[in-house]
Amino acid sequence: MNKTIVLTVDDSRTIRNMLLMTLSGAGFETLQAEDGVHGLEVLDGSMPDVIITDINMPRMDGFGFIENVRKSERHRAIPILVLTTESDAEKKNRAREAGATGWIIKPFDPEKLINAIQRVTA
Repeated sequence: MNKTIVLTVDDSRTIRNMLLMTLSGAGFETLQAEDGVHGLEVLDGSMPDVIITDINMPRMDGFGFIENVRKSERHRAIPILVLTTESDAEKKNRAREAGATGWIIKPFDPEKLINAIQRVTA
């Protein structure tokens, strides 16, 4: 069986490391990017099964990143989970309008994150 590939987009090295440990530990293959611009560069050469993105990042924030992914013929059907410290309803709506599939609050519970990934990739 092919491993599920997860692209994580977050400007925090700590969060990227936590995601890498959590996802690798659950048997996922993990690709990492540091912001939205880098995320789109990584996507150019890959086809992840799910994307996890932060909202507040330099160069291109999560909203811009999600909108760009949704415009891409090749990648627009990929589920996108937003992982953020923001719990603001307005931001949630904005993310949903941009094309986000789900919303997870940091600090994340590893088990809930894995469940969310399994749900959106089932």
